[in-house]
Amino acid sequence: MDFRRIARRKLPAPVFHYLDGGADDEWTLGRNTSAFDDYELLPAQLSDVSTVDLSSTLFGERIDWPVMISPTGASKLFHAAGEMGVIRAIEKFGMVYSLSTIGTTTIEDVSVACSGPKMYQLYVFKDRGLTKDLIDRCKEAGFQALCLTVDGPVAGNRERDHVYGFGTGKFRFRSVPSLLRHPGWLYRVLVKNDLELVNLATSVRPDQFREMSLLEYLNSQLDRSLVWKDVEWLAEQWDGPLVIKGVQTVADCRNAVHAGASAVMLSNHGGRQLESAPAPVDCIADVADALHDKLEIICDGGIRRGTHVVKALAMGANACSIGRGYLYPLAAGGQAGVERGLGLLRDEVERTMTLLGCDAVGKLGPSFVQRRK
Repeated sequence: MDFRRIARRKLPAPVFHYLDGGADDEWTLGRNTSAFDDYELLPAQLSDVSTVDLSSTLFGERIDWPVMISPTGASKLFHAAGEMGVIRAIEKFGMVYSLSTIGTTTIEDVSVACSGPKMYQLYVFKDRGLTKDLIDRCKEAGFQALCLTVDGPVAGNRERDHVYGFGTGKFRFRSVPSLLRHPGWLYRVLVKNDLELVNLATSVRPDQFREMSLLEYLNSQLDRSLVWKDVEWLAEQWDGPLVIKGVQTVADCRNAVHAGASAVMLSNHGGRQLESAPAPVDCIADVADALHDKLEIICDGGIRRGTHVVKALAMGANACSIGRGYLYPLAAGGQAGVERGLGLLRDEVERTMTLLGCDAVGKLGPSFVQRRK
């Protein structure tokens, strides 16, 4: 959380609150992390932990530890290093990198820069041709997995954004002093055009959004009529590891299996969509009990400590993903900030495993965790 405090100082107020905020009263946002406090770790003492193996596999690829970068939009919004700074940082940690549809670096540039496993997050747009074009670009660029976000038929009620004018096209008067105190950020946005949604810009013809911004065009393309049949179509187009992000129930995870998915990200969009949705960590055990042999399970949301990662894995997750967990460090210090943040988190995971008496991630299970009485 020290990174969060530095990020608050370094970012204009509207941008920080866009990163930091959630929907409605932000109960779900807070619950995502506080829910981990409901679980206790049960150490197996006098176990040989002279070495601890954190390595695992995800999407059929070897990873050095079971934490991945969650797809988050417009990394250059938070630091000039953007997606490339994050990629350079994670090269030292053997992680999966995820690129968002509304990223500020192209699919092709990410492919060249990132030597490890890569996942692309997309939406099934009303214009299926646009979706197909993005899929084909990912195939050509060698991405290992595709991720469909399903919890965003409409944007959540993020009241901080209304207060500061973020995303409305017109910042509120109260935001002006903060923006003026960050001339470097203004220069990047207004002069360098750092925040262009480059993947959409290179897949959409200019005449398709002539009378609106590219972001407005994206919002107009979000399809509220999407059903599981459309996921089956997507699975046929991709023919590789397919991840469904935004599911929280056993029923939806079972639907994901039937539609052709190989993994789910248990997620409530970082508390930014449906208020009062369950914390992802509270969803793991039921899904793992029902479908552990049919799906890879990723806990997406609220991860701030190594103990959180270990608890999620012990309950049945195959991996955890972090969003704010790397964006705060990115905003605070660019590539160096991300490296420092990931290093701290990885050290915590290894230390927790050692104190828990478990010498390999693959050996974690329900015997190491219990719900508080």
